[in-house]
Amino acid sequence: MSPTPATAAVRVRRAELSDLDDLVALEEATFDSDRMSRAQYRRHLDSDTARVLVASANRRRFLGTAVVLFRKGSSVARLYSIASKPEARGKGVGSALIEGAEAAARQHRCRSLRLEVRTENHSAIRLYERLGYHRIGHHEHYYQDGSHAWRYEKLLDAASA
Repeated sequence: MSPTPATAAVRVRRAELSDLDDLVALEEATFDSDRMSRAQYRRHLDSDTARVLVASANRRRFLGTAVVLFRKGSSVARLYSIASKPEARGKGVGSALIEGAEAAARQHRCRSLRLEVRTENHSAIRLYERLGYHRIGHHEHYYQDGSHAWRYEKLLDAASA
């Protein structure tokens, strides 16, 4: 398996069972609704249809996470969740996690990566657009709290797999 891309000093790796407490703590600190449970994270860690990634500045410093989902027989991967600690925002963690998600999608022979983002999350929208994602749709009342979502997609270059 090729090394996962990193941005600046940020390293992205596949999450391990020992990361479970940090994953759940970040989920609870980041999201008011639409949270993944400990059991969901645990299932994703062992799943062939999911990849849980962790960003860190060194082996012990947990900065963020991303979850990518794959459907058997589909060439489309889905960035299901992405989160970083508040003190890590604006430091390349999100970019590194997205690059890692794209690499995981390529390893699964996916040709595109899709995601949903709250319409009012302007910083995330700027990041996705800067990284080459294009708006492809809209979901009304997508989130548990009734917020709307934009749908984005990026076509992945198979040559860089």
